[in-house]
Order: sequence, then structure tokens, then C-alpha cells
Amino acid sequence: MYAAAGVTGAWFGSSLGKIVDGQRLLFLFALVMIVIGGVMLRRRKDAGEPAAECTVEKAPKVLSYGLVTGGFSGFFGIGGGFLIVPGLLRSTGMPMLNAVGTSLVAVTAFGLTTALNYASSSLIDEGLAAAFIGGGVAGSALGARAARRLAKDTGRLAILFATIVFGVAIYMLARTANAW
Repeated sequence: MYAAAGVTGAWFGSSLGKIVDGQRLLFLFALVMIVIGGVMLRRRKDAGEPAAECTVEKAPKVLSYGLVTGGFSGFFGIGGGFLIVPGLLRSTGMPMLNAVGTSLVAVTAFGLTTALNYASSSLIDEGLAAAFIGGGVAGSALGARAARRLAKDTGRLAILFATIVFGVAIYMLARTANAW
């Protein structure tokens, strides 16, 4: 449900993102990353509910979060995992490690939707995209192994996640500060 709603958001978000200057997109993206990093730190001690399920009662919240994160994902031209994980945590109550694993389905759906939208406008460098896909596959395998090791301590995993997000955001802000 999350991915299906997000695909719609990703299509509209990427259509809007194509008309915004790339440097401005990166600057805005860095600001969003700082907010998400803060949310992750604030909720770091919330272990989640191991038996959490997407029930009929939770469906409106799951669909809403999926649509919004898909829109952000498409707008910024990203897979959106750092947005999807907090969205899954908030909309379902699932544990962090489950949200990380589940987010991969949504990341794939959002990424493919956004890529197809950009490809329809001839805005994709196929060679560079292939290099990133290859790196992503290798990085995913290493990241999954590290996440399993850190899963016993949800707080550490959230702190690591937020630290990486903050680091990338600061770098991006420094690189794009002249966009405005």
C-alpha cells in the first residue's frame, strides 16, 4: 500500500522537480535531510512493535505517508529511503530494522517511477545510472549486514542513520549555498 500510493506521488513530484533548478533542488533536499535526521534522533528509543501489521485501521495513514514520501522522492529525484523509513515507522509502528527492509520495496517503486518520468524527457545518463545501480547493489549487501549487527540496539542504529543524514546534508548545504 505504501509503495502503491508513493508511485502516484513520485510521478507528480518528479514532474514538478524537472522544472526546478538542480542546485536549488539539492539545497532544499539538504534542508529536508536535516529535519528527517532530527526526527530520527528524537524517536531513537522507540523500539517499535515487532508484530506491527498494516491493518484496515492503519491504511489511511499508510497511504497518506506513502503519497507524501513518494512526492518528495520524485521531486528530489531520489529513491527516498531516508524519507520512507521514518514514514513507515510513524504510519505502522514497526521496528526500525523492519522499516529499513520494507523501505527497499518502496524505494524501488519510487525510483523506477521517477526514472521513467525523467527518461521520458531524455534527462538520464545511462552510463552513470548503471554505475550507480551497481554501486547501490554492492552497498545494499554491505549495509544489510551492518544493519543486522546494529539491530539489537535500535538507538545506535537511529543515531548512525541520523549522523549519516546530517553529514550528507551539511556537505550539500555547503556545496549549494549559492543556489539562492
